[in-house]
Amino acid sequence: MPHGDTGWSPFRVPLVPVPRGPGACSLGPIIVHEDLDRVLFSESEIRAGIDRVAAQVTALYRGSDFTVVSVLKGSCIFCADLIRRIPIPLQLAFVAASSYGHGTTSGRLEVNYLPTGGEIEGRRLLLVDDILDSGQTMHRLKQELLERGARDVHTCVFLDKPARRAIEFEADFCVLHVPDLFVVGYGLDYAGMYRNLPIVGVLKPEIYARGAKAAAPEGTTPSP
Repeated sequence: MPHGDTGWSPFRVPLVPVPRGPGACSLGPIIVHEDLDRVLFSESEIRAGIDRVAAQVTALYRGSDFTVVSVLKGSCIFCADLIRRIPIPLQLAFVAASSYGHGTTSGRLEVNYLPTGGEIEGRRLLLVDDILDSGQTMHRLKQELLERGARDVHTCVFLDKPARRAIEFEADFCVLHVPDLFVVGYGLDYAGMYRNLPIVGVLKPEIYARGAKAAAPEGTTPSP
């Protein structure tokens, strides 16, 4: 349901600077949004983690042809920053898979499209996603790519949320580990919003509770 029909908008106000506490480094204010309960990972923490993973990926693929496969839409920001830190030749492809709607838990997975055969067959692939929670999305996409002729498939995620794992699956590369909280920013969204935040923050429960209530059919009580 479009936001205009629900009577609420996640972006009610612009990003605002929050002064740092006493003794904090003088890097300027932290930029947050009033819909966030708190900042979980700062821009500097994100950059440091991506630098580390980029070095690991470079070491793995140095001297071989490979393709980075970005899972849309969530991983696009992470993937763009990651590949610009990888100083070896690579190709870029995309796959679309959906497992989140307006709620805060994984739903039915839909694979909307995959790279063409020439981008897959016989190639080494690095599958990149924004977050690993249940593990079902990455597991299914990896199997699809292997069945379509990929030479090998390694996986890389921006965030790993092991508390939500539904199957046995671990990513080969992970930037940051996150507790069982609903987080947004840096590509991660709620109802399509907040992807453009430069940090990762915990969304206030009342925000997604309000959205769930607005989207619920008449006569039902939505779960948080």
